[in-house]
Amino acid sequence: MAVVARHLMILGRVQGVFYRNWTVETASGLGLAGWVRNRMDGSVEALVEGAEQAVERFISLAHEGPPAAHVARIDATVIDVEELTSFQKRPTC
Repeated sequence: MAVVARHLMILGRVQGVFYRNWTVETASGLGLAGWVRNRMDGSVEALVEGAEQAVERFISLAHEGPPAAHVARIDATVIDVEELTSFQKRPTC
């Protein structure tokens, strides 16, 4: 099982719609580690790492997000694995 990591910038109506909580629940349910936070520009930033198939599944689901969200675009960048052990919310940056 290949472990991979992706840095995500999620753009659209993604703040004030429980996107971060949805991200924690969905990523944790897929067995992924990482973090998610709001950004001052209105986007959401996340790092997800785990089994390649689970990461790809998460990115696919993230295009929908929670019911009130409207995701316009996700920019995903391949990054080095950090060997994180849980998924958490981080403060806004």
